Amino acid sequence: MDAPRLRALLEEVRDGELDIESAADQLARLPFVETAQARVDTHRALRQGIPEVIYGGEKTPEQIVEAARALREAGQDVLVTRIDEEKVEVMREALPGTSYDPVARLAWLGPDEVPLQGKGTILVVSAGSADLPVAAEAVGVAKRFGNKVELLQDVGVAGIHRLFASLELLRSARVLIVVAGMEGALPSVVGGLIDKPVIAVPTSVGYGASLGGLTALLGMLTSCASNVTAVNIDNGFGAAHVATLINRL
Repeated sequence: MDAPRLRALLEEVRDGELDIESAADQLARLPFVETAQARVDTHRALRQGIPEVIYGGEKTPEQIVEAARALREAGQDVLVTRIDEEKVEVMREALPGTSYDPVARLAWLGPDEVPLQGKGTILVVSAGSADLPVAAEAVGVAKRFGNKVELLQDVGVAGIHRLFASLELLRSARVLIVVAGMEGALPSVVGGLIDKPVIAVPTSVGYGASLGGLTALLGMLTSCASNVTAVNIDNGFGAAHVATLINRL
């Protein structure tokens, strides 16, 4: 249930197209749906503007299907993050029509095209090809949340001229998500070139002293570019969520 659906429900009651008992039954399912192993939040889109997303990483296929079915029965689209192909096959058998992006590790059950709600473009910038899975997650999530999204990839600081060749694209975006591993320098460079919010995403890509992304995270947190803020390591989803909220303001 989101704000437009709630308004439509109330208008149906007002116009006599829906009886009060039926409306009350729909509203009773608003807070959450209790399943055997979860309490699925069907009220989140109304509270926060973005519906609940299923994190599939440590869930069993059965848990994912159970939560996805609850969301569908509540009339919501289903987005699952960090899901592998084995779990997707189980989901497809139970819920036909499920699509899958193996690079981003995202499963989707909903319309092919999501209506745009964002006011501008979210640009996802990826430092290197090794960072692409996290960048692809950010791209896929942002698109499913109703944004126009573009991807600029392989423009890390080791070949900074590749970034400068796309200055107009950087400046045209309304909000940027910059994904980098190793020492995590790219968001600071991008932030110094533009006057837009930059959401930095450290990745766990790099040799020993990168410490699984911790070095990149600390570099991003201590950036001298004041328009840069950081999310957790490999958190393309969180970056896309925040970018979506910014893009709707």
